[in-house]
Amino acid sequence: MSYPPPQGHQGPYPSSYNAQYPPAPPPGYATPNAPGPYGPPPAYGPGGYPPPGGYPPPGPGGYMGPPITNQPMAQGGPPGTWMSLPQGIPNCPPGLEYLTMIDQLLVHQKVEVLEALTGFETKNKFTIKNSLGQKVYYAKEDSDCLTRNCCGPLRPFDMNILDNYKNEVIHLHRPLACDSCCFPCCLQSMEVSSPPGTIVGSVEQEWSIFCPTFAIKNAGGETVLRIEGPWCTMSICGDVEFKIMSADGSVQVGKISKQWSGLIREMFTDTDYFGITFPMDLDVRMKAVMLGACFLIDAMFFEKAKSGGETAASAI
Repeated sequence: MSYPPPQGHQGPYPSSYNAQYPPAPPPGYATPNAPGPYGPPPAYGPGGYPPPGGYPPPGPGGYMGPPITNQPMAQGGPPGTWMSLPQGIPNCPPGLEYLTMIDQLLVHQKVEVLEALTGFETKNKFTIKNSLGQKVYYAKEDSDCLTRNCCGPLRPFDMNILDNYKNEVIHLHRPLACDSCCFPCCLQSMEVSSPPGTIVGSVEQEWSIFCPTFAIKNAGGETVLRIEGPWCTMSICGDVEFKIMSADGSVQVGKISKQWSGLIREMFTDTDYFGITFPMDLDVRMKAVMLGACFLIDAMFFEKAKSGGETAASAI
């Protein structure tokens, strides 16, 4: 089913994976802080905090409640730390729980010193953050030396996207293909799996002459969203925006922006900054596919093969 939902539909993006969140408590369970025979929980000392070094006193019947294993993410958490994993998300692939709580991702490519000094193409690495600057994922390219330095931006590769515990939660696969309008039967694509081995969607380049366009498809091959790029993808002291459109192309629902990262970085390296925005209620699987679309756009339009002049300038 395409996005946004048809008019008259109430609620989030309809899919077989959505369920009521948070789940309703079982019958007879006393909801915390709700009015009832026992009243709200008592305060423990100044500010309502429990006494140091111990648990809160047991409630009626001696029941102390389940232990808290993970605190929800604070709104103003310090940048550079890892985002807390949301709990209790039903029917969600492991590791994609992070995507249920955000509508924006920041993708920052790491600067490789060897590549900057010599022009020798190395495996790309990325840090993926939320809008607060907290780390959500870590991505690293899996490719061989020959294809990186011979095929350049057209090289095939796999991308492993890991969480804080180094578990691979999303796997991207880009096969070798063309990106010219002269070869409409062999255009670029990106396959997205989560967990690895389970395909959740794909990004497929569509034939066009002037402006690049892509179809965002779900696991069943249905087009859910489209991406429309500008006719000029050169970044000149400003951002380059790829619009995320509804399936029929009538409504813009987000964007993928290649952000200007500074004159020195733009001239002498191919380390890029991207921002991705999408609807909060979009299915998490489609959010993962949008992340794959960002990496495909980076590889197609912003990976540069350095010349000898650039290498010499970077060494200076």
